[in-house]
Amino acid sequence: MMRIGIDLGGTTVKAALCREDGTLLHKMNAPTRLGDADGLRADMKALALALCEKEAITPEQVQSIGIGVPGSFDKETCTLRFGTNLDMSDVCFAQAFEPEFQCAVQLDNDANCAALGEAIAGAAKDTRNMLMITLGTGVGGGIVVDGKLYTGCNGIAGELGHIVIRQGGESCNCGRKGCLEAYTSASAFVRFAERALEAGRKSVLEENRGALNAKMICDAVDAGDTLARELFEEYCVNLSCGLANLVNIFQPECIVIGGGLAGYGEKLIEPLRRLTEAETFQGASCNARIIAAALGNDAGLIGAAML
Repeated sequence: MMRIGIDLGGTTVKAALCREDGTLLHKMNAPTRLGDADGLRADMKALALALCEKEAITPEQVQSIGIGVPGSFDKETCTLRFGTNLDMSDVCFAQAFEPEFQCAVQLDNDANCAALGEAIAGAAKDTRNMLMITLGTGVGGGIVVDGKLYTGCNGIAGELGHIVIRQGGESCNCGRKGCLEAYTSASAFVRFAERALEAGRKSVLEENRGALNAKMICDAVDAGDTLARELFEEYCVNLSCGLANLVNIFQPECIVIGGGLAGYGEKLIEPLRRLTEAETFQGASCNARIIAAALGNDAGLIGAAML
């Protein structure tokens, strides 16, 4: 039997056919029809059928379809309540693949799907208890306990980016202050750099003032720029504070770091390991490994397929 995973993004709908062990066989995509729920459902079904045709199987040989969504959702009714960047709400996917597919359709947060994908087929595939934190425009995350996603009593646990690391600190997009996301997202990294430049700090970053991105700051770190190095060191301190809290609470075997900033590789991971270890409660520490994600954009697809 096969599984289909779908990653519903604001620009592209991606779909993949996977084996039961998480092996990805084929993947396809289509532009996201923003604000068009019926068109979106039709495109998702068309992608699922095309994947079956590519593998020369029938829809009856698909045991489940999983969808990773950005935004709030109702797991029991398989309904997207509010789709971040999708311009739609209250979209039910429970019967979107009928009559061709008669299998169960599952829905979960896209960050949870990425965590499950890395746990089953990626960087953490040899573990049973892990966390994943994704560093992008925001900070997402997922929790896997005993090989299964932990989603709490209401299905939305895992908002790791919204643990508070500084009471009354920087404003977060969630409306609160001091969240990990407000200090460690790529957007926050850039915001602190722009703020320092506005205050008169000298840096090679001035060349791109007003159009900075996280990669530019990392490149400046590599070039030995003083301001960029200070910003990066402070970034690592803030992120390690959040990671240490998560280790103390969950005692995971590993924490997988994903998202765009994870592309900085060991130059990010090594200081995070060192700083997190220094802040972890040693009496109960399980020496959680901090490692980079391995699957890239495929993590969410594989995780969705394995829901």
